[in-house]
Amino acid sequence: MIAAIVRLFALRPLLTMAILGIPLLLIIGVGLFTILAFKFLLFIVLPVVVVVWLVRTVFRSGDRPAS
Repeated sequence: MIAAIVRLFALRPLLTMAILGIPLLLIIGVGLFTILAFKFLLFIVLPVVVVVWLVRTVFRSGDRPAS
């Protein structure tokens, strides 16, 4: 059975690419997109959120009236 499948793939390379190549390319694409999204969150979104939080904290502490 396995020998027949290997022989089928050897005789029809386009079928081999359709069965094995497209899922591999899809997995690679999803992995690269995941890494890109993680880097975007880590290096762009997180520093902006921290800076905004620090600025709001500093300016809010000066607005409180003395008790």
